[in-house]
Amino acid sequence: MKMLINGKSVEACNGEFFDIINPATGERIDRVPKGTENDATIAVEAASSAFSGWASISPQQRAGILYRAAGIIRQKKDELAVLLTREQGKTLAEAKNEIAGFTKVLEYYCGLASSFHGDFISVPQNGYAFTVKKPLGVCAAIIPWNMPALIMAWKIGPALISGNTLVLKPASNTPLTNLTLASILSEAGLPSGVLNIVTGPGEVVGETLVKSPKVKKISFTGEVETGKRIAELAAGRMKRVTLELGGSDPMIVCDDANLEDAVLGALRGRYYNCGQTCTAVKRLFVFESIAEKFIKMLETGIRNLRVGNGMHENIDMGPLNNHRQWEYIKELIREVEEKDEGRIITGGRVPEGSAFNKGYFFEPTLIKDVPRESRLLKEEVFGPVLPVVQVKSLEEAIEAANNSSYGLGASIWTKNLDQAHIGFEQLNAGIIWLNQHLKVAPEVPFGGTRESGIGRENGPDALSEYLDLKTVMIKT
Repeated sequence: MKMLINGKSVEACNGEFFDIINPATGERIDRVPKGTENDATIAVEAASSAFSGWASISPQQRAGILYRAAGIIRQKKDELAVLLTREQGKTLAEAKNEIAGFTKVLEYYCGLASSFHGDFISVPQNGYAFTVKKPLGVCAAIIPWNMPALIMAWKIGPALISGNTLVLKPASNTPLTNLTLASILSEAGLPSGVLNIVTGPGEVVGETLVKSPKVKKISFTGEVETGKRIAELAAGRMKRVTLELGGSDPMIVCDDANLEDAVLGALRGRYYNCGQTCTAVKRLFVFESIAEKFIKMLETGIRNLRVGNGMHENIDMGPLNNHRQWEYIKELIREVEEKDEGRIITGGRVPEGSAFNKGYFFEPTLIKDVPRESRLLKEEVFGPVLPVVQVKSLEEAIEAANNSSYGLGASIWTKNLDQAHIGFEQLNAGIIWLNQHLKVAPEVPFGGTRESGIGRENGPDALSEYLDLKTVMIKT
């Protein structure tokens, strides 16, 4: 598969490619161009040339094209899900859900096409003023491999509907679905150059996009250190940035919680997409009085999860996406065992059997008695490992939950509205759930605090990230 620049499928300027590997089988399923600095620059030029034409048409016309694309994608959901599963590893059910999410995001922003207008302001003794909202120009998006279709929609939806053009760099592990979705957008009538996809190394393609004087905004989802590097480069050029840098989301289960609901929430919140979700439950804090019963119920649920190739039926959890993540998870478990930093209740191994020999599989894992300074509680563990910590009170739970450099999401499970209110007020997170976890609708602003990033995606708030506000004052 080739890159998409100015409406054309092209190879890299250096003629080099890199392989895309199926994480369930270890087999090469395709190859894509290894883009260069020159390729990224050409894509920026294409987006710059396309900007005036795209910005000049009405938001409703732009919405018509995006809505048409969403309809085509909805019709092709099953085949797109197969492609996504093969390159990313998630189950077919999860892949179908993600493709459906892509269409919902696009359709949501189509519905906002008439909403980003300015305001009229009466200024006593000084006349009146009005504001005008204008697109920024060329924007760039750099996205990760865990939810490539959905996060692509989070970037292109608000950017394109508000009249900007975009260059998108997909993750090197999972570019195939992004390239296919971009082709469908072109098929639906998106003008050449409005959306360009450049595959290749982040340190080459990504850095070129961030440094380009023609790129007015960068939207990045990924690792903290990379996000800090982007912020540093962008600051020197006064570029706008949206940075979603992951999290170590806590889940607090109070003694009055509905345990069946909370167990199901922990199962889905941690092991969905093999635990490779920014807002996944990564730290579980349970009141001592219910801990034994809750942990036993959770253990039973985990043991019933079926691990395997996401292409097969009745699979609950696929493999990790890549060898690096697989080795990282194995290293964490080795450290837990060697340093005696917790007791593995279930999981903790690579599954046995020939079906697991060539993929990046790991058993869904539950660990209790984890010390507060463990890496399991400090780092963003991107994989199917869940540490459980017992707490005596909500105060202790919140203190432990906030003991993190991250602040993306958090959930509190209780029937007591007073306890819930305390959690809403005191938990350091950009999004807080009550008696649920993980779900983020297109209408809901999404983003974090502290090292989880800056800016917001989704909802009407995301539009302001892609629009300049101009004020005009008139004396009467």
